Amino acid sequence: MNIPLEDGSRVAVIGGGPAGSLSAYFLLTFASRVGLDLKVDIFEPRDFTQPGPGGCNMCAGIVSESLIQFLASDGINLPTTVVQRGIDSYVLHTDETSVTIDTPLHEKRIAAVHRGGGPRDVSEVRWGGLDGYLLGLAQQLGARVVKARVSDVAWDQGRPQVQLREGPETYDLLVGAIGVNSASWRLFESLGLSYTRPKTTKAYITELNIGTEDVNRLFGSSMNLFLTDLPRVDFAGIIPKGEFATVCLLGDDIDSELVESFFNCDAIKRCFPAAWELQQGACHCSPWINVREASKPFMDRLVLVGDCGATRLYKDGIGAAYRTAKAAALAAVFNGVSESDFQEHYLPAYRAISSDNRYGELLFGVVHRVHKFRPLIRGVMRMAALEQKNPGMKRRLSIILWDMFTGSAPYRDIFFRALDPRFWGRFMWETALAIPGGATQERKGVEHGHQ
Repeated sequence: MNIPLEDGSRVAVIGGGPAGSLSAYFLLTFASRVGLDLKVDIFEPRDFTQPGPGGCNMCAGIVSESLIQFLASDGINLPTTVVQRGIDSYVLHTDETSVTIDTPLHEKRIAAVHRGGGPRDVSEVRWGGLDGYLLGLAQQLGARVVKARVSDVAWDQGRPQVQLREGPETYDLLVGAIGVNSASWRLFESLGLSYTRPKTTKAYITELNIGTEDVNRLFGSSMNLFLTDLPRVDFAGIIPKGEFATVCLLGDDIDSELVESFFNCDAIKRCFPAAWELQQGACHCSPWINVREASKPFMDRLVLVGDCGATRLYKDGIGAAYRTAKAAALAAVFNGVSESDFQEHYLPAYRAISSDNRYGELLFGVVHRVHKFRPLIRGVMRMAALEQKNPGMKRRLSIILWDMFTGSAPYRDIFFRALDPRFWGRFMWETALAIPGGATQERKGVEHGHQ
């Protein structure tokens, strides 16, 4: 049964992060195109202009190249007050060596951002962060921000009703954009949404306040990524932002013991002056992250977007929020808000993210195993360094690593590029040379410049 939105229809968006703000932005944008008058309320108790936990959304804060292009095509251009630093390269570290890999297009197209007003020990609040900026865009189009926490939801004659301290409000569509670090899961289950919640694991994020001068000197415009043999760690990185460097660890339930081991790694110590005592910053958290999508993200007059439904594995969560928010808004405005409408017009975009993550799981499984075999690690570093030193050489590994670590391409594309026999031939050659006794072959291989 089709349930169309009409003039005067009311939409409630629970959550004012990127998924919620972009949902409101696209709902109002598409409604304007077809002459539809929608009333959109965003329920968000946090103030994203405030530093520290009060304005934080617990995210490493990387906006991928592909997302920047998608946002620009929809009229959203991130200003310099939001982008803390443009990233044009990353430095890959092992305990033995490091190699710098430049962006394939030699452009600063990756943005490092704060999600709120900055860490708790920020010296001066000079920005509103990405979340505040996107929320402001939705407000400019007419969305009303309600600074209140939704305590309960119910049905009112077939329409979702939001329970507030001031009294109930009834809507024609309810958009859930609460993330996975909220206790609001029960809201949707109380409406009868029968689904398996997303599978989650704990990550770790801390902000090191080392000052703008030292951030520039130590990291410049490069992300620093670490291939360590730490158990259960699939991704470890340092992201420069203004006067802060964000440390992010992703994997299987990162705990305090793993965090301590990471700060004691030779690879990370090499990034800082020897006299520095490395420890977590004043702002640090262990947020839950979505590693497997919810089984069903919609029913009549209810749809879930962002990582309370599906998000990209480890990378580009903001990009997944954009994709799900836009797809849900397209379905609602141009088709309707029934379960069958979302089944036909929203589910394909949702499943595209989910199925792509299966390839991501395979790729990170390979990376995790590479960590354990030192000749393979040495082969990665040798091949990446050779590609960077020889402009005429095909940068097969460099591009795979760039897209893998930055989230700039679908995992499926990366997976099939990694199956190229020319890539494997070169990689196995460099790995063989990394084994003691391969010096003679190494000299011949460099002279011949295999591709």
